[in-house]
Amino acid sequence: MSKEHPMKNRTPAAVASTPGGGASATAGTGVALSRQLQAVAQALQDIRAGRSGSAVLEAVPAAQRPGVQALLYQVLRSLGLAEALRQQLAPRKPPPPADALLCAALALACEPGGAPYEPFTLVNQAVEAAKSSNATRPQSAFINACLRRFLREREALLRTAREDEQALWNHPRWWIRRVRNDHPEHWQDILRANNTQAPMVLRVNKQKSTPALYQQALLAINIKSSLVGECGVLLHRARPVHELPGFAEGVVSVQDAAAQQAAPLLLRGFEGGGPLRVLDACAAPGGKTAHLLEWAEAAAPLQVVALDVDPARCERIRDTLARLGLQAQVLAQDAGRPQDWWQQHCGGEPFDAILLDAPCTASGIVRRHPDVRWLRRESDIAQLAQIQARLLAALWPLLRPGGCLLYCTCSVFRAEGDTQVQAFLANNTDARLMPSPGHLLPGMGSNGKGVPDNLPGEHDGFFYALLQKAPA
Repeated sequence: MSKEHPMKNRTPAAVASTPGGGASATAGTGVALSRQLQAVAQALQDIRAGRSGSAVLEAVPAAQRPGVQALLYQVLRSLGLAEALRQQLAPRKPPPPADALLCAALALACEPGGAPYEPFTLVNQAVEAAKSSNATRPQSAFINACLRRFLREREALLRTAREDEQALWNHPRWWIRRVRNDHPEHWQDILRANNTQAPMVLRVNKQKSTPALYQQALLAINIKSSLVGECGVLLHRARPVHELPGFAEGVVSVQDAAAQQAAPLLLRGFEGGGPLRVLDACAAPGGKTAHLLEWAEAAAPLQVVALDVDPARCERIRDTLARLGLQAQVLAQDAGRPQDWWQQHCGGEPFDAILLDAPCTASGIVRRHPDVRWLRRESDIAQLAQIQARLLAALWPLLRPGGCLLYCTCSVFRAEGDTQVQAFLANNTDARLMPSPGHLLPGMGSNGKGVPDNLPGEHDGFFYALLQKAPA
């Protein structure tokens, strides 16, 4: 079972930087801003049609991709406001290509803290982009008129637009309502966090170094960082992975601080025991699989089975493990159908521990993937909750008595967290909930009802529940 938004935990080959200000008509890459805007508008149009941000960015030429990604993410974080502005400027919606370009330009022009380009430069380049494409050339004068009116009436238009909560918070209305209901004390903080850029966090391989030693190695090449959690180092400024000391040798991996809690939560109770059989049920791209194996020296020798339903994603697991010099049994199988693989490939032997990082809405990683909020539909939550329940029901019998299953999702929605686990406990009297973080809210820590030493500071939204099966 493939669990995640296509870009979740994706190791960046290069990190896009925000374009500088001033009157330059390039995006820091020598590529004209008009061409960048064309690519951004096409990407936005594709996302509106249902394609993920990762897929549309893969289609952008490599030389343009960092700049386009930086601009696209800014647009997505201000898209609700941009759409409300477009509604005022043009109540009759223009054709999709023109609307995407107009909304992209408006989103950049209303960027909090000032646009990344001088306003008139942005307008001129947006109009140039419209004239340069057959799809938007007939609307170039219309786009020019809308943008110049926005520059003249900026404050009044923004004030009216922000009366709408979708424009104010830059999230779909149903998403705002759901977060408000699920987290009445923190809903505004969650939405604000979602509109910021997430930091780049590294996981130090404890078999090869320590966070303190690695931080010294970073400082030696003028990369500033902070320690976070037990294995994490947070970079004050994102860097391409090829600039990180020891990355190619497996000393560090890119993994958010919240995701780094999985391995210690699952394995901590097994220190000093014999060899453990561990199942990572929805393993791609392999970050948590690798962390389990890295953690093994402090716990017990591990025999890890890593599953994913997609053979191509299984190759990503193998690539991850190969870089780190780790080994696991990788199977392209559906975790929800153990009858297809448990007996044949695993000998029908129960597992001591199971990690179920279940498919979810990815509502906790919107800072990293701002397209998620615009791709999801409210009906997705119930559909994914059914998949999560099916996986829990299918995998629980594979756990030995006394063993532990760690259920997690990168979601802030309670239907995929607390509600899911409470329903499971009600239907499985041999399960008990162990001390667990519960809902980790993006950038702020837990809901206060989980373990007392929850990770402080910067991390994605996540949910963790550690379930122990009653002894025989």
